Amino acid sequence: MADKSSFTADQWDRIIQAPLLAGFAISAADPNGFIGALQEGMASAQALAAAKTDGGSDELIKAVVDDLLTPEGRTSAREGIRKIIQGVELNEIKIRALEELRSTAKILDATAPLEARPFKNWLSQIAWFVAEASAEGGFLGFGGEKISAAERATLAEIAAALGA
Repeated sequence: MADKSSFTADQWDRIIQAPLLAGFAISAADPNGFIGALQEGMASAQALAAAKTDGGSDELIKAVVDDLLTPEGRTSAREGIRKIIQGVELNEIKIRALEELRSTAKILDATAPLEARPFKNWLSQIAWFVAEASAEGGFLGFGGEKISAAERATLAEIAAALGA
């Protein structure tokens, strides 16, 4: 059973960044203002909270959530993501997030093959939660579509990056 001790420090840092990057990729694919960003951020946080309380969650997922709930884990994840997206245009954020998710998938496949599939599915699920969090288009949150074409395309790119 894989846990934090199964990975190098660098690998673990990338693994705890992955749930946040899945949400970032969706948000960057079709930005929809301050309220939409808040809704998408909350969806990502709710997905993490749900994994913590879900009795059926994989142990690796629980270990990641537990680490992200510590000040050190949050700081490490935020700092890592800041380095990934620092100084890039909005359209580049999605590309970099996908590259990192692809690298994380390779780490999981090599180091934790039994846990890789559930973890990758969880990352895809987080991306779906974020995509569904805020209607795209419309006016003041009314109307519009639940998931935009750009978000649908990004969901497919995330699945491909993860090998899901």
